[in-house]
Amino acid sequence: MRPNLILLGAPGSGKGTQASLLVQNEGYSHVSTGDLLRKEITEESELGKRVKDIMEKGDLVDDHTVLQLLTKNCNLQENSYIFDGFPRNFEQAKLLEENVLNGSKTYAIYFHIDLEVLITRLINRRTCKDCGAIFNLLTKPPLKNGTCDICGGVNLDQRKDDNEESVRNRLDVFKSTIGPMLELYEGMGILKKVDASANPGEVTKEINSILE
Repeated sequence: MRPNLILLGAPGSGKGTQASLLVQNEGYSHVSTGDLLRKEITEESELGKRVKDIMEKGDLVDDHTVLQLLTKNCNLQENSYIFDGFPRNFEQAKLLEENVLNGSKTYAIYFHIDLEVLITRLINRRTCKDCGAIFNLLTKPPLKNGTCDICGGVNLDQRKDDNEESVRNRLDVFKSTIGPMLELYEGMGILKKVDASANPGEVTKEINSILE
């Protein structure tokens, strides 16, 4: 059984790209709390009804409800999981370990990158509105300017929060929370680091070497 993976890194550091490759090539299950929340709501489960009520009030779903969601939907005896987007802080990391992972083999992989480089990367990110494919005008431009390589769509848009001011605000939040999480995972002996400034192929090689 592959180790479970917790992907840590600033927005735009490449976690999503590598998660997709790990699902495709290594048989991982990708845990998206947003997708799980929508699934429970659609199924009208008791948990889903509670989540829907919380969200309709405009409140954030609390950590313990998210943990219930993960516990219900993650079978660590049968699958290896990628956690990306949760945990976001030290307390969530502790709760995830104590309530879901329970000492199962896990690596926390930190996508390390200079934040000034990341700002340039993020403000050049473009997303296809038709199929969701992500491009970058500097590091991964579409083969034909303004046209999606995947579906041929011509709606390559910049996210509203990918302007420089918004990006810097998001990175300030990230910087305030990442340190204690890295210390926790380093103390547990499960922290691994990859150079997220490298091209995606090189990052994939680094991750594969960790898994080996």
